[in-house]
Amino acid sequence: MAKIEKTVKKSAVKSPVKSPVKRAATATHPSQGIENILAIDVGGTGLKAAIVDADGTMRTERVRVATPHPCPPALLVDTLATLVDPLLKQYPSTHVSIGFPGFVRNNHVITAPHLGLDDWNDVPLAQMLGERLSIASVRMINDAEMQGLAAIEGQGLEFVMTLGTGVGTAMFRDGELMPHLELAHHPVSKKRAYDEYIGDAARSKAGNKRWNARVEKIIGILESLVHYDKLWIGGGNAARLTFDLPPNVATVPNDRGIEGGARLWHPRSVRETRQLPAATQRAGKFR
Repeated sequence: MAKIEKTVKKSAVKSPVKSPVKRAATATHPSQGIENILAIDVGGTGLKAAIVDADGTMRTERVRVATPHPCPPALLVDTLATLVDPLLKQYPSTHVSIGFPGFVRNNHVITAPHLGLDDWNDVPLAQMLGERLSIASVRMINDAEMQGLAAIEGQGLEFVMTLGTGVGTAMFRDGELMPHLELAHHPVSKKRAYDEYIGDAARSKAGNKRWNARVEKIIGILESLVHYDKLWIGGGNAARLTFDLPPNVATVPNDRGIEGGARLWHPRSVRETRQLPAATQRAGKFR
């Protein structure tokens, strides 16, 4: 069995700067009755989890275990269940949030390029893990989106880019999550997509200096493509950036991938059209 690592993230609780999660939570009225949320951040190299409250504050230490490779769905569920068992014994949870490194739609994994292509095709991972943990309320989104939920300020067009094993992206408008665009697979240089251009393997091969120049180039591309008001850069490799970031670009701590699990249960974490189906059905009802 893989060794589980524990790290205490004091800054998530004692930081003198008020957490973006708390600011947004107050504004968006967190769901009533939710006290303990099991937040899981699935990464290409590590699986992380913690119990958070409705404001995103960690109630437990963050635990981590290396991601198995290869990692078919059944093995991922088994590994996660073992990882989170001690947390759930401390704080029994009624809700689970999962950030997953791939294309996610309706709680199903559509693609998982960093875990294996053959076994990950329309996999109901949220349901599988919920049944294993005996927790009915499970929501899953892309990992960059979950990190973004905790990073954003909720004003204007905000874009999130995570730099880890691969590259994740997410877009928010006035705090609402927009439809997912898997830009990591979009060609950016010759036959290379974002993953092959600024992913961790590319960084190791090219070296930090060339990798930083590439990331700076990507920021310029995203500025032209999205015209964002704010770009948030997260993921484990965000700490390796050495160039001066533009005024509307900032890095965020990697723990945001866990803290965003709280926001996933807030009303505006999904698009309003999903919450108000009558509006999209042209029934004229918007409230």
